Amino acid sequence: MRGTFTRFRSHQRGVRLLMVNQFAINLGFYMLMPYLAAHLSGTLGLAGWLVGLVLGVRNFSQQGMFLVGGTLADRYGYKPLIVAGCALRTAGFVTLGLVDSLPALLAASAATGFAGALFNPAVRAYLAADAGDRRVEAFALFNVFYQAGILLGPLVGMALIGIDFRVACLVSAAVFGVLSVTQIRALPPRASDEGGGARERIGSQWRNVLGNRPFLLFSAAMIGSYVLSFQIYLALPLEVRRVVGAGEAGTATVALLFAVSGLATILGQTRVTAWCAARMAPGRALALGLLVMGAAFLPPLAATAVPVPAGGAGRWLLAAVPPVLAALSLALGTMIAYPFEMDTIVRLSGDRHLATHYGLYNTICGVGITLGNLGTGAVLDAARGAGLSALPWFALLALGTACAAALHGLHRAGRLTPADSPPPQPVPA
Repeated sequence: MRGTFTRFRSHQRGVRLLMVNQFAINLGFYMLMPYLAAHLSGTLGLAGWLVGLVLGVRNFSQQGMFLVGGTLADRYGYKPLIVAGCALRTAGFVTLGLVDSLPALLAASAATGFAGALFNPAVRAYLAADAGDRRVEAFALFNVFYQAGILLGPLVGMALIGIDFRVACLVSAAVFGVLSVTQIRALPPRASDEGGGARERIGSQWRNVLGNRPFLLFSAAMIGSYVLSFQIYLALPLEVRRVVGAGEAGTATVALLFAVSGLATILGQTRVTAWCAARMAPGRALALGLLVMGAAFLPPLAATAVPVPAGGAGRWLLAAVPPVLAALSLALGTMIAYPFEMDTIVRLSGDRHLATHYGLYNTICGVGITLGNLGTGAVLDAARGAGLSALPWFALLALGTACAAALHGLHRAGRLTPADSPPPQPVPA
């Protein structure tokens, strides 16, 4: 951790602030959102389909609006969009804690989602621009702070929910309120924040991005990484509960999956990035990351050949060990791929409309996650009905292998490195 802190201090003030900013964003978000469904269905007594509607509006207003947020960031500057997103999420979380009518809940949910669409592309574009040749290292550090917020947020939220849901909402809103003020006072403006990009029409921006064929091919190939990594929320918890049930043992095992994944990233991200950067090209690192993510489902696949014990320690071990190994492998694959993924987007953009590229990339991957989860759920149901418990793991393994092959093909064809793009600087070991 000392080496991570030393690298963190070596970056410019704006880069350091954005990393801390992302930790606080995830801290505030995850101290509230995991418990929102229970509040809506329990405290407010909403029907299940209404709970799904409120959560779906939040997801759509973020995933569906990333392109809009990125476009605005390129036109009006990164800093204004970061500040606007944090301020809007402050208002959204305050509203979630104070209202109980469906229209107000839908408006608050939409506001919290659109806030993410405003600041996410701007943060990544700002970080890439300020980090310069050290982008790969900067994004590796960024992922450490990102995961630390995800790990700590639910724990803080659990303590606050024990007091009252409104308290959790107001504390989360306070986090984003402080972030808004901090960005205004301390985040250095970028040259693009002077509004020089506003002269170009939105249609021209979008044509430039949508006409970037290597970028679109790369985005399509990377969808699989997001579908695979999301299985820590879907297929792996369902597998745990299939084997050991939904009681305390199942809940504790699911919590262990998240803890193992987050801690592995916090402790290993910078070392993994340094090792990869010193030994392979970005395209090869991306393919390797996807291959490792696909291989994550080999332990659950092997476990399907083992009869489920009637009870005791053997049953718990069968429920815990394969999913935990899968979570560790997913974390490792993400550690390998993520910094090079973010850097590749910069290089494929040609430093033009960078936030718009990030916005479209997030939208494509968001749609891919939705379709992938629908497909995964359908396969899980079909496998359960047919008694073919190995089928979902085969499908996920095949998806990872196919995406790794696609990325390797793009790398071999030179589609991931434009001719006028300098190679990224190696990360110090």
